[in-house]
Amino acid sequence: MRSRLGLRGALLAARLFARLLPVLWLPAGLPAAGSMASGSLLGGLLPAVMVVAGSLVGTPALAVEPQEKLANPALEARAEAIGRTLRCLVCQNESIEESGADLAHDLRVLLRQRLVAGDTNAQAIQYIVARYGQFVLLRPPVEPATWVLWYGPGALLLVAGLSTVIWLRRRPQPGTPAASPPLTAAERQRLDDLLRETDR
Repeated sequence: MRSRLGLRGALLAARLFARLLPVLWLPAGLPAAGSMASGSLLGGLLPAVMVVAGSLVGTPALAVEPQEKLANPALEARAEAIGRTLRCLVCQNESIEESGADLAHDLRVLLRQRLVAGDTNAQAIQYIVARYGQFVLLRPPVEPATWVLWYGPGALLLVAGLSTVIWLRRRPQPGTPAASPPLTAAERQRLDDLLRETDR
């Protein structure tokens, strides 16, 4: 989910593009006969596109509203550092500092309330984990309850790799003749008769 500030940054970049476009469109002046020369068109559009792209890339992806920030810079820095380790339960792939979801907003406010109340970083994190579970941590601790999260993907890859090796070893190699089925009783009798005729 895109953050609110990310959307604002995109709007600001669009406005900047609109302002720079008339200046950068024809940097060498109007072409003759009132028509736009292709060289001037490309030469003017390229810098404009680069400016807009740079603006979009450089836009910070923080969703913290001004009214959420604490007056104490030290507490606010702690809150931002902790917030980057907590997962937005709506977006799931973003921290609460980056997400613009309402639940992320509530978590940011709750986190700052705990710090203002005097909690240490560990106490504030534990308070939120107690309410929302280990999944709220972007990097859950390694313990029996989270072994599946930490070791599950590696175990699956290992099982898949071993299964592939076993299948490849059991698969008949190209060019290897297939094993012939055993002879029936009638075929054995016929073979014995042919061998006796050969020996005569």
